[in-house]
Amino acid sequence: MKLLLIEDNAALQTTLQRSFERRGAQVVVCGDGARALDRWRASLPDVVLLDLSLPGEDGLSVLAAARAEGLQTPVLILTARGTVGDRVLGLNTGADDYLAKPFDLDELEARVRALARRRGVATASAESRTEYAGLSLDDSSGAVYLHGQPLELTAREAALMRALLARPGQAVAKERLSELVFPDEAEVNADAIEVVVYRLRRKLQAAPVQLVTLRGLGYLLRAAP
Repeated sequence: MKLLLIEDNAALQTTLQRSFERRGAQVVVCGDGARALDRWRASLPDVVLLDLSLPGEDGLSVLAAARAEGLQTPVLILTARGTVGDRVLGLNTGADDYLAKPFDLDELEARVRALARRRGVATASAESRTEYAGLSLDDSSGAVYLHGQPLELTAREAALMRALLARPGQAVAKERLSELVFPDEAEVNADAIEVVVYRLRRKLQAAPVQLVTLRGLGYLLRAAP
């Protein structure tokens, strides 16, 4: 998968480029709105990540020009402009998806891969998936999908989901889940994992699975009866 990242923030450029390249993507970077359309034509990307506030030319102008020229590459807008009006304007200009800054890297990758799949692009993780009861885990990126659509999870919810999907139908100890969900925190409240479980359970209400609490044993994921 080839990505075109149009973003003028050098630190964010580096973070996103390294993150996607570690997952097997090829990333072309452009930090100037005035040159973005030329890079778009030359690189023929599978997905474009587009910031709106760019030097040289605004991101919406770049997008409008690309669509007028017939460039149909899926576009995901990344921007600090998070109002409903801004999102509607971006989508009406021709964007396919919209993510407000700051964002979670796992969520960004899930959305990018969803756009790539719609375009028919084979991704590096396409052959490394764990599937269970309508849920699927991309073992390479860690993204979680329900019926092929990415679940919008926080980093901690995603870590919990990955741990449970690794052993579907089997109990995972509360202490072990705490280690996986809070890996960089030396002292974690004993009940902190319960908060994450509660939030994840709410997001799985429409899924054909149940997140079950086993008193004294931990938690498990099982197919709904």
